[in-house]
Amino acid sequence: MVAGLLRRRLLSPQTLHKRPGRVYSRSLASVTKPGAYGQPLFHSHPHLVKQHDLTPGIKADEYEQRRKRLMDSLPKNSLVVSVAAPVKMMSNNIFYKYRQNSDFWYLTGFAEPDSALLLEKDSSPKGYKMTLFCSGKDSAKERWDGPKTSLADAATIFGADASERIASFASAFKSAVSRASTVYIDLPQKDAQSMRQSSTKSFLRYLSGPARSDIDDALTNVSNFKRKSLASELAPLRAIKSPAEQDLMHEAGTISGRAHAKTMLFSRPGLSESALAAHFEYLCALQGAQRPAYVPVVASGPNALIIHYTDNNHLLQDGELTLMDAGCEYNGYASDITRTFPVSGKFTTAQAELYSAVLTVQRELITDCTEAGGYTLHELHRKSCSRLREELTKLGFNFESKNDSDLERVLYPHFLSHPIGIDLHESFNMSRGNRLKAGMVVTIEPGIYVPPAPQFPKQYHNLGIRIEDEILVGPNDPVILTASAPKEIVDIEGACQGLLGLEPF
Repeated sequence: MVAGLLRRRLLSPQTLHKRPGRVYSRSLASVTKPGAYGQPLFHSHPHLVKQHDLTPGIKADEYEQRRKRLMDSLPKNSLVVSVAAPVKMMSNNIFYKYRQNSDFWYLTGFAEPDSALLLEKDSSPKGYKMTLFCSGKDSAKERWDGPKTSLADAATIFGADASERIASFASAFKSAVSRASTVYIDLPQKDAQSMRQSSTKSFLRYLSGPARSDIDDALTNVSNFKRKSLASELAPLRAIKSPAEQDLMHEAGTISGRAHAKTMLFSRPGLSESALAAHFEYLCALQGAQRPAYVPVVASGPNALIIHYTDNNHLLQDGELTLMDAGCEYNGYASDITRTFPVSGKFTTAQAELYSAVLTVQRELITDCTEAGGYTLHELHRKSCSRLREELTKLGFNFESKNDSDLERVLYPHFLSHPIGIDLHESFNMSRGNRLKAGMVVTIEPGIYVPPAPQFPKQYHNLGIRIEDEILVGPNDPVILTASAPKEIVDIEGACQGLLGLEPF
C-alpha cells in the first residue's frame, strides 16, 4: 500500500458522521426517548439502523434465509433449541456489558437476554415453525433495566410464528420434544466438544431469567430424545459470509485499521502499553464499535515474545518495537489486526530486515486465499513454515537438521490462520483440512519471535514481529478487509512520524 492511498482511506474526526451507512434517513427530532423496544431498531434509532434493516446492516429476510437453510439441512421432525446468553456478573449486582450468544444472534437478530428459540421442522410451505420466547413488557423491571420488546412486536418484527413469555418455555419444550426425532441444542462453543458426552444438565447453567427453575426442570426430566450439536450444523452456514456480512466485516476492519494507524501516531517513548490499548479502544468506540473483539495485546520490546501478552503494564522505550494485536466488534462482527511498529518512528536495520522477512511471507500467503487455489488452512500453515524458514535463512538463521524444530517450537509457535466472523475464532467446529471457499473470511498472521538464545543471530534477539490481516476469500482474488491499517515499512514510519496527514484523535 502506498502512503497516498492510505491517506485517502483514513478519515478525520470531522468526517466520522459522513461515512456510508451513517446518513440519517429520519429526523432525530421525531424519535421518542426512551425507545419502546429492547434493542435499536429503525423506529427508535434511525441513526444506527437503516430502514428495512432488522439489525444494523442485516435485513429481516436474511435472518429468515439463515433459518431456512438450517432447517432444510436437518432430518424430518427435527427440533432446534437455542437460548440467549445469560447476563454475566462481574461482582455482586454488577454486570458486564451484555453480549448475545452468537448462534442465537445469527438465527434471530434478537439482542435481549432471558430469551429462547424453538424451531420445529414441519410440512408447512415455510418448512418450519418458529417460536420466540422472551421477557415481554414489565413496567416495574423496565424502570431499572430499560425497555423490552413486547410479545406482539417480538413476533412481528423478528419473524416468529408465535411469541411467548420465557416462563412458558418449559411446557412448550416438553411438548415439542414429544414430536421431535432429533433435538439440536445450542451451547456456547467452549462446551460444544463435551456436550455429546455430558448430561442434559450441562445445558442448564447457561439459562437465566425468572423462569430458570421451570426450564431446569423441563430439561432435566425430559431426557428421552436424540441430541446433537447445533453449533456443528451452523458452522458451515456461518463460514460463508453473505454480501451484507462482508460489508459489516469490512467496516469493522476499517474502523480497527484506522485506529491502528492513529495509535501509531499517538505512540511515543514513556507512554504505557495500557495507554495505547485505551487509545485504540476509544478510537473504535468513537466510530461506532460496541466493544473490543478481544483483550488487546500491546507488547513493547521483549514482551512481544509472549504471544498472548495482555498485561499491558510496561512503558514504551525508545528503540523498541511495539506489537499491537487489537480489533473491535462492530454490529455483531469481530475484527482482528496485528501490526508491529517502531516506538521511535523508524525501524533499525535489524528490525527492518526481520519485519520485511515476515511481510514477504504474509503477502505471498494472502494471494493464496482463493477458492481457485484450492488450499486448506493446514496447507497454508505448512507453506508459511517453509517460506519463513527460507527468509530467515537469508538473514543468517541456521536450520540444520538438529535445529530444524527451532522454527515451529520456538520462533513461530502459533498457527497461521483462523476463520473469523460473529466470533473472533469461528474455527471450533470447522476442520483445518477443509478447502477454502469464496465467501469465507480468515486471518493470515505469520510471526517470528526471537529469544536471546545463542543459536539465533544476536542482532535479532528479543524482537517479536507479527503481521495479521483479515482476508475475504474470493473465487480468484482475495480481498484484504483490513487494508486501512499501515503495513508497508514506509507507511508505518509515515504514520508514526505524522507524515500521512493524520490526527492522533
